[in-house]
Amino acid sequence: MRYALFILMLSVLPLRAAIYSAPQEDTRLLGFAMEHRVEEGQSLDDIAQQYDMGLLALIAANPEVDPLLPTPGSVIKLPSQMLLPDVPRSGVVVNIAELRLYYFDNARARVHVYPIGIGVVGRETPIGTTRISQMRKDPTWTPTATTRRKWLEENGEALPKVVPPGPDNPLGHRALRLGFGNGEYLIHGTNQDFGIGMRVSAGCIRLRPADIEHLYDMVRVGEPVTIINEPIKLAEEADGWFIEVHEPLSDQVELDRDDKELVVSKALQQQLEALSPDPAKLERALQKQSGLPQRLQ
Repeated sequence: MRYALFILMLSVLPLRAAIYSAPQEDTRLLGFAMEHRVEEGQSLDDIAQQYDMGLLALIAANPEVDPLLPTPGSVIKLPSQMLLPDVPRSGVVVNIAELRLYYFDNARARVHVYPIGIGVVGRETPIGTTRISQMRKDPTWTPTATTRRKWLEENGEALPKVVPPGPDNPLGHRALRLGFGNGEYLIHGTNQDFGIGMRVSAGCIRLRPADIEHLYDMVRVGEPVTIINEPIKLAEEADGWFIEVHEPLSDQVELDRDDKELVVSKALQQQLEALSPDPAKLERALQKQSGLPQRLQ
């Protein structure tokens, strides 16, 4: 099969990342469309955790579905197909706009895809290229002065200057330090059951416990890390052009979806003009922002 998708441990919770066979260099379409029939008592967050996907990604793909009370027996779309970001396929690649982390295991011709939590408005996850500078099992957490101040303001109690490993440590059991700034940004686990696939952190990149352990075992110090913010991905495939559109991230204050502006770059505008897409399909993709690849022709 051209786009082979293997989701490990499908019947066991918690799941690991989706593992895809790496596509050829001339294609960026990864995976294939999947659906799920809702069981009694399931929420969209339950389903997101079952398939190791992000909650907001599942909501975007199914905007008509009540996230807390989806109808039992109904069929929902799973965001299991995607376009690879248009960057070199090496090491760790994070697209914060789609709340996903990709790891390119080129030695085994695989791509591992993880849902992530990222920085809240005002404490954004940085954009750029860096490397993993340090790897720590059972890390201690040293909250910054800003984090301690905000915690005190919001919770009325002081955070300790150092939190030891254990169930109260929000970094979980694994941490990968990035080379940005003074090393204050990490890719790490979590001690929470909620928040993956959302904006929840103080700027770090957060993974589910099984996912960070899985990633930790594959990467090394010096591994390249590329972080981008691209809500629109466009790719030419053998059977036509595809576009994948995500809801843009708020900038200075958190905005409702309808109040956000989806910016189409000049380069992307020129590409779209050159390929002459079906206007109705393009407009529908830009309006729906479903996070699913859509044909343009």
